Amino acid sequence: MHLSVVILAAGKGKRMVSDLPKVLHRIGGKPMLGHVLDTADRLGAVQCLVVHGHGGEAVKAAFGERSAIVWVEQAEQLGTGHAVDQVLPAIADDDAVVLVLYGDVPLVGSETLQPLVDSASGDHLGLLTVKLANPTGYGRIVRDLAGRVQHVVEEKDASAEQRCIREVNTGILAAPISRLRRWVRALDNKNAQGEYYLTDVIAMAVAEGVAVEAFSAPDPHEVEGVNDRLQLAELERYHQRRQVEALMRNGATLLDPARVDVRGTVVTGKDVIIDVNVVFEGEVRLGNRVRIGPHSMICNAILGDDTEVLSHSLIEEAHIGRGARIGPFARLRPGNQLADGVHVGNFVEIKKSVIGPASKVNHLTYIGDTEIGADVNVGAGTITCNYDGANKYKTVIGDRAFIGSNTALVAPVRVGEGATVGAGSTIAKDVPADNLAVTRAPQKLIKDWRRPVKGQTKP
Repeated sequence: MHLSVVILAAGKGKRMVSDLPKVLHRIGGKPMLGHVLDTADRLGAVQCLVVHGHGGEAVKAAFGERSAIVWVEQAEQLGTGHAVDQVLPAIADDDAVVLVLYGDVPLVGSETLQPLVDSASGDHLGLLTVKLANPTGYGRIVRDLAGRVQHVVEEKDASAEQRCIREVNTGILAAPISRLRRWVRALDNKNAQGEYYLTDVIAMAVAEGVAVEAFSAPDPHEVEGVNDRLQLAELERYHQRRQVEALMRNGATLLDPARVDVRGTVVTGKDVIIDVNVVFEGEVRLGNRVRIGPHSMICNAILGDDTEVLSHSLIEEAHIGRGARIGPFARLRPGNQLADGVHVGNFVEIKKSVIGPASKVNHLTYIGDTEIGADVNVGAGTITCNYDGANKYKTVIGDRAFIGSNTALVAPVRVGEGATVGAGSTIAKDVPADNLAVTRAPQKLIKDWRRPVKGQTKP
């Protein structure tokens, strides 16, 4: 059995009031369509076909790295059955199982969908349903007295009795390609909407004696679609709740789970503590006993065991060793590698640098394109002048060097092992190992000098 996943993503999404195609709006930092494509991958789909319409070029461009996608345009929006009809000719495997998903229903899980795929593999039609306290607006699942699914009736076509049914259709189904082709070709648009409903194939299956196996989604949020920004926000909260619950089940302590956002993947070791208003983006790995302080953001980073990030810190694309201490109010821009025991303090910015074990950059400092050895102390107010307006240059500081406060290191420049740079110096030439470099101007004293007084002019 080969699984082909068809994703319907042609809707314009007028209620989003946006120039961005609806399926590109994000949940958990990822476009909704991206969530659905990832689910298809987890199900082992050998072919993924996306039906696009409004903003199709933007949608295709957003997923250009996924070369395996087959893009099919639906020029006219004539219903879900019409959309599937556009894509079926692109499925060449006559033994394939087709699973139909929706680009604006982003959070349905592979474990919920797998029974549908298994059912269709047995030459049945697998249907995903859900029971709602308020089913208004949804197509109802009509069953016979024995409880067997007979058909789906859309609300505008339903009788008063049928509208009382709480089990509704999600639109998600799976079927063998050979049967689905025949059913889709036989669809008509004789309904209140004048559209070709994909769900009409359910009644066709029943008429042919094909078993329709209905599986109920365990959580209504999982199969909710997004039509406006309110629904987008509601699904964002549901998604975040699932993310933080997984973190806590894996042993992390979240001081307030409602105030942590995961916009990617976070893997934690034992006894990790995460404070409030922390945001994770991309791929993040936290070692054992890592502590993340409040109002911090960690993006695509690895933090070693016993590392602590203090409040209001931003870490991007960094690899940090064990026992490091970052912040408060520190910014690690992309490309940093910090060894074990490194300290980066308040109002320090570091970019594309390597810092050796037990070195300290504690206060009001900028370090860029720099290699710092072990046991180095960088004083407050130090800057590496790494950019001349056209090119970037490297600074190298050897082991056990001491850089005094308010120093400017004009790259390219090297400070040797054990060297000392006096406070207030501008270093534009290499400093040999174990030397002292001082470039500050001589101090002058002016006797009997008086400060200017407001209202008095110079004579």
